[in-house]
Amino acid sequence: MAVDVVTFGCRLNAYESEAMKRQAEAASQAEAANRAEPVDARPEDLVIINTCAVTAEASRQARQAIRRLRRERPQAKIIVTGCAAQVEAASFSAMAEVDHVIGNAEKMKPETWATLAGHAPEKTLVGDIMAVKETASHLVDGFEGRARAFVQVQNGCDHRCTFCIIPYGRGNSRSVAMGAVVDQVRRLVDNGYGEVVVTGVDITSYGRDLPGEPSLGRLVKQVLKHVPDLPRLRISSIDSVEADDDLLDALANERRLMPHLHLSLQAGDDLVLKRMKRRHLRDDAIRFCETVRKLRPDVVFGADIIAGFPTETEDMFARSLAIVDECGLTHLHVFPFSPRPGTPAARMPQVDRALVKERARRLREKGEEAYRQHLAAEVGARRKVLAESADLGRTEGFTPVRLAEAVAPGRILDVTIAGHDGRELKAA
Repeated sequence: MAVDVVTFGCRLNAYESEAMKRQAEAASQAEAANRAEPVDARPEDLVIINTCAVTAEASRQARQAIRRLRRERPQAKIIVTGCAAQVEAASFSAMAEVDHVIGNAEKMKPETWATLAGHAPEKTLVGDIMAVKETASHLVDGFEGRARAFVQVQNGCDHRCTFCIIPYGRGNSRSVAMGAVVDQVRRLVDNGYGEVVVTGVDITSYGRDLPGEPSLGRLVKQVLKHVPDLPRLRISSIDSVEADDDLLDALANERRLMPHLHLSLQAGDDLVLKRMKRRHLRDDAIRFCETVRKLRPDVVFGADIIAGFPTETEDMFARSLAIVDECGLTHLHVFPFSPRPGTPAARMPQVDRALVKERARRLREKGEEAYRQHLAAEVGARRKVLAESADLGRTEGFTPVRLAEAVAPGRILDVTIAGHDGRELKAA
């Protein structure tokens, strides 16, 4: 039986998709052995849809993909999971195209896949995510088709930003023990991975539920200390106001920690930030970027910014535009505000949808301008590039580089940047 996974959303979803695929394959093999039949004798393939709930559009795209897959693969067993399945279980369960809906906690349990490999009695298996207290290390030793690997160190979120549904899809914050993280990174390096990405839902909250309350920065230092053969360690999206001193020290002094930070900024106006229930103000974000740039001059910043948040005026939006320059942002993720039922922001006075889209367009254009300036500034520089495919890699700052000749994916090359085409750098 073939197991395919369609993944929407974040890097954590990509990590969990790999873990689910392996568990489903193992369960299928065990079920076939119990039946004394060849593994490929089962009549249907298994397709797992790992959904995202960060926007209403993400849920819509998942439903669209489910309908398309049912048309293309009428005999397949379609299983829907992920954040959208957790918060909209009844809606997905009502789809005739769906065989089973499983929750975010259930999807990571081997016994779930053992049940589904046989004859699962229930269509919907979605528990109370808020009751989940632990996050286990899922011990993924590699990733198909990826030059870098992800390691989950944390799940869930204790914050309640007014626009965000994710805590209700992921539950409260919980961390993986440092020793388990170090062991997993070591296995990935032993399997040939040159870069590991530390990921989670709110990774700067790492460790608060563990004995001694170790911080994200301490975890980073422990990984680098105890896995000396790891060439590159990268951290995913962070909340800058929660960055600890050890993390800043590691950025300043550990060259194997990549100089790339993606910030959860969301807006550049103080009143909007307060209405979002964020924990930082505009000046906090600007000061953080200035501090990090002094510690690590080659740092490259990305950020998430929402356009058209409820009550946002043109002046408020102008401050979000301006913060792109004031923070020196390069990789911009722009989200037109999307009201999610059940969140406080959905009940606030909404900005006209056409205006939301127009502001998102202007913000993307600002981001594209900043990105082109970054590309131009890279020309002539020497960069270490991790090859992701035969002819494409990424710099330490996560900028894509088109390679001059084909190489084996996973190699780290020392190249000179000869130019760019507005989208990616060109190696000499």
